[in-house]
Amino acid sequence: QVQLVESGGGLVQPGGSLRLSCAASGFTLEKRTIVWFRQAPGKEREGVSCIGSSSDGSTYYKDSVKGRFTISRDSAKNTVFLQMNSLKLEDTAVYYCAPSLRCTPQTLNTPHSGNWGQGTQVTVSS
Repeated sequence: QVQLVESGGGLVQPGGSLRLSCAASGFTLEKRTIVWFRQAPGKEREGVSCIGSSSDGSTYYKDSVKGRFTISRDSAKNTVFLQMNSLKLEDTAVYYCAPSLRCTPQTLNTPHSGNWGQGTQVTVSS
């Protein structure tokens, strides 16, 4: 069964850091593009960052998180990470990961058509 499980969220003060994990089962992450999405209360879900397959290596970020967030993959753990630094109040959202065909700037604007996992809550608050 193909499954992605998000974890690592929590409550953090502005300026703090969190590392989110997207663990895969049933398939090999290094062969797939993975996209991190987020959905803030009352807002539509939006793409935050993507990482291409290991043979591709592309990464892209939403403008508002460039320089603060870093996406990476640990093939041995079959996990994709999203390191989030210098967190802002507006980063508060439920974060989800999902597979995609390829990682391009347009990928972040392409809704995920499959099922969603449970997500992980990130709350930035003083």
